[in-house]
Amino acid sequence: AGRAEDEAALRDAWQLCPAGADPGPAGAILGTWRQLALQPPAVGADRLAKVTEMLGLAWDDEALADLCTQIEDLAGSRPPAPFAAAAIATRVVAMRPDAELFGWWLADLVLAQGLRWPLPLPLLMTQAFGPAFRTEGGGGKRVRPGDKNFDRAVCVALVQAAAEACRLASELSRRAEKLLAVAPKLRAKGAGDVIFLLLNEDAVPGSLVTKNLSRFAARRLFERLQQLEAVRELSGRPTFRLFGL
Repeated sequence: AGRAEDEAALRDAWQLCPAGADPGPAGAILGTWRQLALQPPAVGADRLAKVTEMLGLAWDDEALADLCTQIEDLAGSRPPAPFAAAAIATRVVAMRPDAELFGWWLADLVLAQGLRWPLPLPLLMTQAFGPAFRTEGGGGKRVRPGDKNFDRAVCVALVQAAAEACRLASELSRRAEKLLAVAPKLRAKGAGDVIFLLLNEDAVPGSLVTKNLSRFAARRLFERLQQLEAVRELSGRPTFRLFGL
């Protein structure tokens, strides 16, 4: 998104934020894309209103309803999915130049609609500031929605994003298999809950408490998983540690 936070800072913004508190701009962006990936690629004015609110954008309800209609019209005309994604991003930025992030969010959603995926993937957003959207001439100026060759850049970005996603999926699959392989060796009563979270979340706090697991028991469980090389500690800190695949 063009922000300064790295991966570790982004995890902290999300994981260390108390329930119901403001996670800050970076955490809000992460929360917005988590919402994208956890729900089917359907649109409604209420959902779009929530997304714009998370991104700090004030948007008129009538304009959001009109945007939903435009997305439905795109789906009805059935253009190739990458071009539909490019079209919706372009329309959003034409309506609101300050809403480019929202345009990328909708682009990933419309892409999933066009490809009939059950859930969207944040593919285009991962490339929005990458080389696919840099012009070869003119000092590498960034290609934004609506610029010349934007459609072409979206196609190239999708190829790169898909390749990176497949590499990541392969690596995570290998690590997940290792975690499942060591699961029978775990004696903690709440180990199953922790394994479920590790398989479904980017990171799990080392101070996790569940109905079957105390904070002390969780710490011992994560230490055991580290000994078995089934998880990694992601924060690099001695306290407020985060674990994941």
